[in-house]
Amino acid sequence: MTVLRVGNASGFYGDRFDAMREMLTGGPLDVLTGDYLAELTMLVLARDRLKDPAAGYARTFPRQLEECLGLAHERGVRIVTNAGGLNPAGLADAVRKLADRLGIPVRVAHVEGDDLTARHPGSLAAHAYLGGFGIAACLRAGADVVVTGRVTDAALVTGPAAAHFGWGPADHDRLAGAVVAGHVLECGAQATGGNYAFFHERPGELRHPGFPLAELHADGSSVITKHDGTGGFVDPGTVTAQLLYETDGARYAGPDVTARLDTVRLTPQGPDRVRIDGVRGEPPPPALKVGVNRFGGFRNEITFVLTGLRIEEKAALVREQMADALAKAPPAETRWELVRTDRPDAPTEETAAALLRLVVRDPDQHIAGRAVSGAAVELALAGYPGFHLLAPPGKGDPYGVFEAAYVPQDTVGQVAVLPDGRRVPVAPPPATAALAAVPEPPPPEPLPPGPRRRAPLGLVAGARSGDKGGDANVGVWARTEDAWRWLAHELTAERFRELVPEARDLPVTRHALPDLRALNFLVGGLLGDGAAARARFDPQAKALGEWLRSRRLDIPEVLL
Repeated sequence: MTVLRVGNASGFYGDRFDAMREMLTGGPLDVLTGDYLAELTMLVLARDRLKDPAAGYARTFPRQLEECLGLAHERGVRIVTNAGGLNPAGLADAVRKLADRLGIPVRVAHVEGDDLTARHPGSLAAHAYLGGFGIAACLRAGADVVVTGRVTDAALVTGPAAAHFGWGPADHDRLAGAVVAGHVLECGAQATGGNYAFFHERPGELRHPGFPLAELHADGSSVITKHDGTGGFVDPGTVTAQLLYETDGARYAGPDVTARLDTVRLTPQGPDRVRIDGVRGEPPPPALKVGVNRFGGFRNEITFVLTGLRIEEKAALVREQMADALAKAPPAETRWELVRTDRPDAPTEETAAALLRLVVRDPDQHIAGRAVSGAAVELALAGYPGFHLLAPPGKGDPYGVFEAAYVPQDTVGQVAVLPDGRRVPVAPPPATAALAAVPEPPPPEPLPPGPRRRAPLGLVAGARSGDKGGDANVGVWARTEDAWRWLAHELTAERFRELVPEARDLPVTRHALPDLRALNFLVGGLLGDGAAARARFDPQAKALGEWLRSRRLDIPEVLL
């Protein structure tokens, strides 16, 4: 077989339940992957495991398989998933029991060795991001279903590709091509028009977008597409948006290979088909990333609804009245934010209202909980006119803190547990020295001077954003060469800080990717202790790119 067809049926724990069936029945596939893990998900699974030591994996996956395992077996489609989470052996056993109950002869294997919690005292879960060669070993041994714990999202594609094409650890360019394809697939419908900046240009096509698949070739090139007749669309823009998602520069480092995103070429190949080639690979870094999740304390949020006139004075009164209660038992962290959603002479009460958010955090649940919420409730008849809350105040919820650590690759014992029960160690890649910095590419020729008009950035550029621990990533791309010539000169790190005032005092690093006509910004510390800590209104920075696109600049009229 010269082409390996790898599809995706899940981009996160909670994604569309029917996607697995849709992908199995929608067209030909060789491998179906499912990505269920994220930094926040590992914390959720850790809390599940505290209640039940046999838990710790994505519970929706066995329910999906109950409907679809027979279909996969009939069609000869292998399934590879990281739904094992914190307990891949437990999920593999659950799949075997399901297969026995359904009478389907399925060979199940799993990958383990990522759990480093014992090395991080006080953590709820600490897991290394493994690569794809454990998956490859399971598939080469004849597994029909491979379950992993914490592997990189792209490993769900590099593993099947390495097994199918016979690649080894030194095949850097081929592995890098598979990493890029895997990165495009990993978030499901984000590659087929979901969360896409220019969604409005394809009316009616995004009601039920299909999930993506990659046609992989032995040289590492691929074509990103989807099953015929499914919703959504695939074009260079949707692929570019996903390539920029949660990356931080020209190098996309992983445990198997470092993919050079500045070498990626995208070529349309007809409707809903985009070819990816030219990807260069370099050796992987000598260290593995470890995601460490810890208990951070307790968090409480109270939202006061301020309606009508004198919004600022009402907000000031609330803060003054709450000051005494907060002073009696000061929380470790207190944050006020006034969100002006109100309009003058509003036609409805809701559009006449603003929201005043109080967020507190403290290691003591009483200080973060009842001490604060009780004081807020006591203001009901003694506060500003029209006093009410968006929701009843709570007792304080536990929250987690994410941090990244790094360990040498050769100190992590990745093991492939084959269908016959044999345990096969997976050797780490050869040790490598640190790579030299990627030189900044020369800027394109600037546009010639001409008239400009004040307009939103989003009229000429797309964006997609997300979280990287406590940092935020924003990828911005232009769709024409002229727009790129302007964007590359205009959107500096300094201008980014002006447009995103929250980043004004934070480190902002800009990386240019000229072949994609794109800029990538990493904003250090914008998300505090990570998504689980919910430090800001948009805790995973999912809409940060859309906020940036709404900001106004002086844009050359020739682009508008």
